[in-house]
Amino acid sequence: MSAQKSAGIQLLLDAEREATKIVQKAREYRTKRVREARDEAKKEIEAYKAQKEAEFKKFEAEHTQGNQAAQEEANAEAEARIREIKEAGNKNREQVIKDLLHAVFTPSPEAMAAH
Repeated sequence: MSAQKSAGIQLLLDAEREATKIVQKAREYRTKRVREARDEAKKEIEAYKAQKEAEFKKFEAEHTQGNQAAQEEANAEAEARIREIKEAGNKNREQVIKDLLHAVFTPSPEAMAAH
């Protein structure tokens, strides 16, 4: 019986070694699949990100042109108003200076009102 026990024990040890190899291969395969899945997910994320960035740039380009035109129009209006104000200032400059000098150098006695 000793030989049978020894053969049985040896058979169990061989089966255990074989099971260990199978488990190890399964772990390696699972690890490999997890890495592959992670890499695939990264690629999908990058592709999605690139697509959304392209869509955003297209949207931005379409809408920036309208804003740019409005901004240019506003700038033109502002410059026109500035020119008008400068022209009005230049036109009345002499009279304003005369009035200021007259007011400063010509005393006019006025009674101080009690507050």
